[in-house]
Amino acid sequence: MDISDPIEAIEAGRIRITDHADEEADSDRLGFEEIYFSVIHGEIIESYPADRPYPSCLVLGRTFSGDPVHCMGLQ
Repeated sequence: MDISDPIEAIEAGRIRITDHADEEADSDRLGFEEIYFSVIHGEIIESYPADRPYPSCLVLGRTFSGDPVHCMGLQ
C-alpha cells in the first residue's frame, strides 16, 4: 500500500467514518478535516496487507498545529 491510496480516497470522498473512529476523533478533539490533513501530509508507518476485508495501514501525520496523529487507512 502506498500513501497515495488513502489520499486518493480522501480526495474522491470515498471515506467511511466508523463509530469507533468518530468516538476517537471526538475524544482527541480532532475534526475530520484535520485528520484528512494529517493523512495527506503524513506517512505510512505500518502496513497490514493481510487485513480483511481490505488491506490497511497505520498513518502518522500532524495536526494543523503540529501535534502527532495516528490513524488507520484502508485501501
